[in-house]
Amino acid sequence: MLTSKERSNLKAIANDLQPIFQIGKGGITQNLIADLSNALEARELVKITVLKNTDVTGREIVDELAKAVRAEAVSAIGNKVVLYRYSRKDNVKHIEF
Repeated sequence: MLTSKERSNLKAIANDLQPIFQIGKGGITQNLIADLSNALEARELVKITVLKNTDVTGREIVDELAKAVRAEAVSAIGNKVVLYRYSRKDNVKHIEF
C-alpha cells in the first residue's frame, strides 16, 4: 500500500511519462495483462490511455487493471491511468521515494 507522499511522488514522475498502452473497445485482454506485467517489471511505473471509444472511464478500469497485474493504482485522471509495481529485477533503475 502506498502512502500519500509516495503516491504524490509517483504522480510527479508520471507527469512526464508518455503512455505506452491504450485500452480500446476490446477492454482488458489476457495479452494486455501479460504485456502490462512485463512493462511494469521493466519500468515500475506505467501510464495507460483509455480511448474514448470504450464504454468505461479510467476511474472505472484502474482498480481492475491494478488487481489483474498485482500493482498499485497511482492515479486515474480523465482518460489516463498510472500504475506502479516494484520490480524484482536487479538491472532496473528502481524508483526512489
